[in-house]
Amino acid sequence: MRQALSSLLYILSIRIHPSQFSILNSKPFTPSPMAKLRLFLVFFFLFVFYVNIGTVESSMARPRHSRQARARNFIDVSCQTTRYPALCIKYLARYANSSIRNEQQLAQVALTISLYKARHTRSYMLKVAEELESIKAKEYPAVRDCLEQIEDSVNQLGQSIRELRRCSPETGITDDIFWHIDNVDTWISAALTDASNCVDEFPGRRMSKLKATIKVKVTNVAQLTSNALALFHRYAARYRSAANKKP
Repeated sequence: MRQALSSLLYILSIRIHPSQFSILNSKPFTPSPMAKLRLFLVFFFLFVFYVNIGTVESSMARPRHSRQARARNFIDVSCQTTRYPALCIKYLARYANSSIRNEQQLAQVALTISLYKARHTRSYMLKVAEELESIKAKEYPAVRDCLEQIEDSVNQLGQSIRELRRCSPETGITDDIFWHIDNVDTWISAALTDASNCVDEFPGRRMSKLKATIKVKVTNVAQLTSNALALFHRYAARYRSAANKKP
């Protein structure tokens, strides 16, 4: 392609005498064989140039598409091990364009999504609790208790994310990495328990619109946390399996 560009620039740099194109000439203009050749070469090299550009763009797009397809397939397969696979794929599929390449990164993203949803739910419930308390509504005690549990879930999910970052693959299979894995497992499980207990604060189906809204939001947090825990177990299983094979 570089050679084609150089040749094209050379051809375009050739100067043609104005008399060849002058409308004042009495004789009708007839391009010389050399001019015809130059014109042909211009169009030929333009064609070669655009073909090469298209080939380069296509060759660049293929690896990118291949990486995205592999990442999406990895997400789909991993989500099948969770309790809510459709929800798992829904939230994680958008990260197929990112640098998710292994189980640890996938678990990290899943936990981050769960933490984001938990924080969003906490903010909503804080506002609702303040309004209910101001009017001394009968729903306030249940909402207050649920809010405390969601607050605990937020803290525990944050702890688990920070601890998971300490599980560096470079450290190999050591007692230290299993200590971090156990900590992450404990905090995610606790966050799931708190979110599930919060859902239990609103039993049955017949309830006010406010309670139904809170229950939907908290249930979403609990299900996302359950999926994150399953994906983390998938990651941790690699280390446990490798440790069992050690002599």
